[in-house]
Amino acid sequence: MKKIDKNLNLRKLRRNLGLNQHAFWSAVGVTQSGGSRYETGRSMSNPVRELVRLVHLEGINLNKVRGDHCLAGAELQRANPSLYKKLLQLAQARRAR
Repeated sequence: MKKIDKNLNLRKLRRNLGLNQHAFWSAVGVTQSGGSRYETGRSMSNPVRELVRLVHLEGINLNKVRGDHCLAGAELQRANPSLYKKLLQLAQARRAR
């Protein structure tokens, strides 16, 4: 799991991803003006920091995530840990390509 440093330059991250402020910040539920404040040094809450990590570092599209996806994954992990581990490794390898 990737971690997001509290000192991460958010403007640099956004530009490296080739996104404008609206696209970058709306993906995590933050307005463009709010994102602009974060980029210029305003303190960011841990939940927003975690959303930035999930969306922009882990590549998770929040519009496609549903609660039952998490429930199904947790149940698979509980019921068949070896299959869960194998599927997780496969998914990570595909994403790395």
